[in-house]
Amino acid sequence: MSFAKAQDLLKLAMMATRRSGVSLEEIVEEFGCVHRSAQRMTVALEAAFPQTEPEDGDDRKRRWRIPARAVAPLLLPSAEELAAMTTAIRQLDAAGMAAEAATVRQMERKVRALIPAHAGTRLAVDEEALLEALGHAARPGPRPAGTSEVDSAISESLKGPFLLRISYRRRTQDKPTERVVAPHGLLLGVRRYLVARDMAKPATAPLRHYRVEEIYSAEVLHTSFEIDPGFNIREHSEKGFGSFENAAEHGDVIWRFSPDAAPHARRFVFHPTQSVEEEADGSLLVRFKASGHLEMCWHLYSWGKSVEVLQPARLREMVHGHQREFEALP
Repeated sequence: MSFAKAQDLLKLAMMATRRSGVSLEEIVEEFGCVHRSAQRMTVALEAAFPQTEPEDGDDRKRRWRIPARAVAPLLLPSAEELAAMTTAIRQLDAAGMAAEAATVRQMERKVRALIPAHAGTRLAVDEEALLEALGHAARPGPRPAGTSEVDSAISESLKGPFLLRISYRRRTQDKPTERVVAPHGLLLGVRRYLVARDMAKPATAPLRHYRVEEIYSAEVLHTSFEIDPGFNIREHSEKGFGSFENAAEHGDVIWRFSPDAAPHARRFVFHPTQSVEEEADGSLLVRFKASGHLEMCWHLYSWGKSVEVLQPARLREMVHGHQREFEALP
């Protein structure tokens, strides 16, 4: 058996440890193979792992299951996986998500405790080299400050979900005021926004965005509530260019990048809904739907005169006269 096939077989064995087991259709989808190849893989699975239990479900689909304890000794984490876990923890810390970082850190300790001593030293050396190459997962640049108490309260309220009493200051206010909100999600970006419903507003009022760094205190009330039907944090986040969303600004956005900047711009994903189109002179058109004109301006400034705003007209007016010639592109 080749090394690649052995890796695939181990991967299949891990899939089979799930409570629902693994079906032929899932094997075809995961490995990109034909139905006949998936059948041969299950034969190899049964030969390599005698504990495999084929079972026909109520949907008349056969599924293969393996007790997790039969595979556990073979699941030694790689240096790449350990480095990725450490990187994730540092990224969560940098994003101000202290509660999530603590949870992943606890999981990391459990994983490391299960590594045999004879393999631990070798993995530690390889992991250290990877982390050094990654720059220790540092994310340079300014970021808004936050407090661990507020972050922990937000995390707990989202898990409930529970109502949250916050002391919040709007930019037009001199002092923070208290309000009770129903958290629906958290948007991460240059700034973090808590997406929540103000309980003092009518139920038909739109969800509001609260800048996390302007939340001075937060208390979980342990009063549960129903998330708005149909709410999806991913779809909601796509309404904005960054972490800010304004329904009044939402609409078509079209940018044209110059022929010199086009190859560089082609390697960017400016928005999840974007489409790109190459013009005859080598320019690149980028189209998407979003709001957040000010955040767009901040980003467009870094491209200088290499980008032209075609739509919307309001955004074109905002960047007019502020383009500069820069020695490098973002």
